[in-house]
Amino acid sequence: MSLHSLFRRLRDWRNPPERALVSPSLWHSAVADLAVLDGLREAETERLRRLAGRFLHDRYFEPAGGLVLDDAIRTRIAALACLPILELDYDWYDGWRTVIVYPGEFVRPRSEFDPIGVMHEWEDVLTGESWERGPVILSWADVEASGRRDGYNVVIHEMAHKLDMRNGGPDGFPPLHKGMNRRAWTERFTAAFEDLNARLDRGEPTAIDPYAAEEPAEFFAVLSEYFFERPELVTVEYPAVYELLAQFYRQDPASRLPAFGR
Repeated sequence: MSLHSLFRRLRDWRNPPERALVSPSLWHSAVADLAVLDGLREAETERLRRLAGRFLHDRYFEPAGGLVLDDAIRTRIAALACLPILELDYDWYDGWRTVIVYPGEFVRPRSEFDPIGVMHEWEDVLTGESWERGPVILSWADVEASGRRDGYNVVIHEMAHKLDMRNGGPDGFPPLHKGMNRRAWTERFTAAFEDLNARLDRGEPTAIDPYAAEEPAEFFAVLSEYFFERPELVTVEYPAVYELLAQFYRQDPASRLPAFGR
């Protein structure tokens, strides 16, 4: 990147075009009940508002299934989407532009050949989906249910997949920052993933959603949800994973949020 481009990017970041700013009144009405944003300092909240404005300006929101999109819906999605990159470069979301929003769960046809060559077809009922270098697809009903500090956040889940896919297909291993230890990431995430699967195999109840045990990519996405929504739970269940997520997202939600239910 040239020095000129660098200064231009810095200028645009500090002084985004007026059309990219979310008005204070719209911001308040869209995010006032999002407990996941509690504890953010004033400067952090302002930075999140500006990031959300850029997100709205740069992306095309497409309604589906009869949903009527309005500014409050778009802004709520943008706020939740930008929370994971609050301390990262906005460019982490480069490479895709479309957010498709359904009123509720949506159906995705699936098919695959089994080992003996027989084609199997079925339908998945989904609340969210991320395509590599393609759109993010969300259920508005599940967006509304996100951000309540109960551990569920479909927007953060799908954004985690987007971050994961910046270096290829989703595998639970996003591109790490300089100075982060790749071996430590692999060992700690693998140990936690295997522990969760072993506990589920023994029939033990777990505080972590069992969906995290599906595959490493889902483990990373689900643990990212808990990292922002219920960080104290991650520090208890998998403290080594919490430490790595704090390094990756460059945030420490456990230090700013009270324990869930307090």
